[in-house]
Amino acid sequence: MAIRASSPTFDWRALLRSNDALTAIGLMVVVALMLIQLPPGVVDVLIVVNLAFSLGLMLLSMSVSKPLDISVFPSLLLVITLFRLGLNVAVSRLILISGEAGTVVSTFGSLVVGGNYVVGVVVFVMLMVIQFAVITSGAGRVAEVAARFTLDAMPGKQLAIDADLNAGMITEADARARRRAVQVEADFYGAMDGSSKFVRGDAIAAVIVIVVNIVGGFVVGVLQLGMALDQALSTYVLLTVGAGLAIQVPALLVSSAAGLIVTRSTSEASLGSDLIKQLSNFNTLVIATVIMAGLVLVPGLPKLPFILVAGGLGVMTFGVWRSQHKPPPPPEEVAVVAPKMETPEDLMAMVVVEPIELEVGYGLIPLVDEEREDNLLRQITNIRRQVLTEMGFVLPVVRIRDNLRLQPQTYRVKIRGEEVARGELMVDRYLAIASGEVEESIAGISTVEPAFGLPAIWISEIDRGRAELLGYTVVAPMAVLSTHLTEIIRTHSADLLSRQMVMEMLDQLKQRTPAAVDGLIPDLLNLGELQDVLRSLLRERVPIRDLAGVLEVLAKHAPVTRDPNILAEAVRQTMARTLSNMYQEEDGYLYVFTFSPQLEMMLKESLSSAGGSLTFNIDPSIAQMILTATGEKMEDVAQQGHPPILLCPRELRLAFRRLSEQSFPALVVLAFSEISPGTRVKALGMVNLNLPQMQ
Repeated sequence: MAIRASSPTFDWRALLRSNDALTAIGLMVVVALMLIQLPPGVVDVLIVVNLAFSLGLMLLSMSVSKPLDISVFPSLLLVITLFRLGLNVAVSRLILISGEAGTVVSTFGSLVVGGNYVVGVVVFVMLMVIQFAVITSGAGRVAEVAARFTLDAMPGKQLAIDADLNAGMITEADARARRRAVQVEADFYGAMDGSSKFVRGDAIAAVIVIVVNIVGGFVVGVLQLGMALDQALSTYVLLTVGAGLAIQVPALLVSSAAGLIVTRSTSEASLGSDLIKQLSNFNTLVIATVIMAGLVLVPGLPKLPFILVAGGLGVMTFGVWRSQHKPPPPPEEVAVVAPKMETPEDLMAMVVVEPIELEVGYGLIPLVDEEREDNLLRQITNIRRQVLTEMGFVLPVVRIRDNLRLQPQTYRVKIRGEEVARGELMVDRYLAIASGEVEESIAGISTVEPAFGLPAIWISEIDRGRAELLGYTVVAPMAVLSTHLTEIIRTHSADLLSRQMVMEMLDQLKQRTPAAVDGLIPDLLNLGELQDVLRSLLRERVPIRDLAGVLEVLAKHAPVTRDPNILAEAVRQTMARTLSNMYQEEDGYLYVFTFSPQLEMMLKESLSSAGGSLTFNIDPSIAQMILTATGEKMEDVAQQGHPPILLCPRELRLAFRRLSEQSFPALVVLAFSEISPGTRVKALGMVNLNLPQMQ
């Protein structure tokens, strides 16, 4: 039995119910108005639709509380203008071809202007002057100024959002929503600035259309229909003016709605509510009532109008007085509700360990003040950008809290809930750091610079200029805290790199270069193993900016081993240029120290793999002697003004780094293969042991 596949059917009902279909039908009607001659009855309906839509838009603009509640208004203004221009074309065609334009136009021509075409022309010209010179011009100017101010305020709003995000006041989702709202507001006022030109052009087109209709109708009536001159003039002028009034009255409403939108400030209520609330001033109403009542006594003035107005103001005054002296409602009886028992879920929500926290004593709270130009929130925003540029990962939100248990001038930094550093600031002083030899000491409070442990002095602002002349490096308290926090983040960047962050980095990389991720994650390495590799690199301050390049190296070596340390070493070998540039000094040299040949040979012979990791199989006393000698050489290098960098063979680098990282976390251990070609290296000495077997 053959089964016939049923052909898909098109659901016309669903299409007609969709909003896009209704919009498309509306645009087709606009095109039809310009191209097809419509019967007078249809034109009457469309004119009434135009009037109703314009009136509804006017009422809607009065009821919104803020302009963005009707953000589609610029596009809607263009559609309405096109519809009105189409109506002008359709009515003009009827007037010139058949000498009529429907009942609505005839009624406007006879009732509104009393059948007098001179009065009709005057009324039409007055409406056009009001719309063009007053409402449209004013609304366009307000829209232009609002767009300019909105664009100028965008950077400040973005900084405020970043500050709230860094302070933990909002989440990442809230920040994205607020940034989107700022962008929508700028786009809205920019679009309103442009769309106001539509209304201006529509007013000019209306004047041109009425002139063309009067001249063209007069020619058609006299030459084609054989009318007398006064009859042709009366007939076509009344029809043209009636059509102009029937179409331009809604245009005036739309122009007024545009003006209300761009002049409306953000509020919690509609325009009517704000007007009643803000204009209901009892003293003002009393004075106005007395003045209007007093004018009744002026001889020669009509009594009734002033009596009616004074009576109305008196009623409003009494209403305002009554509302102000209305007794407060009796307090409602509040039932005493027993406190809700906290569930385990509620308690677990309170146990939140932040990735990084900054706690300050109450004496440092002024540093967080948003009124300060260089407040702490802006500094943290700059630090996040700097870390992203240098290290290649997004710093988590830094939670700032005041801690009354700390000393007033003390701050501390916590990573994953544990304190890692603390320091003291004097907000009313400057920190003077001696850079090399200084001519003489300066009076102040001795201290230690918190980021690098350099001797320093807290000095007053009066001594700042003298300290700089003497060779001190003088920094503000905010700069001291920012430098210390940046150094802490660099040191603990591996601890701050979470699995969620790695996943987000991979998702962003997939959008740009999906081939770098496909086939590696999770086929060869899982997310945790990739996190371990990246942490190994960050632990030695190796940047992971080029994540695509890192993944390419991992894809090459992952089939052989999944050891994160070995994979990290493979990545380092491809980053010779990056590593050389990181430690190359301003004079173009890389200053290092090395192992003596005897010590290097001994370390190679003692190298072993224990538990899958490289280590040295040497006596603990020998290991301590090696570390002591390394520390002495580090001090010699530091006294010469260079960071301590040990250059060794590739096979020894990882093992010696593990041996020395607890004692010398600041020691940089580089392999010979990690020095890029062309890099000028200058050796400052060797680490040597005076053992008998090494003579």
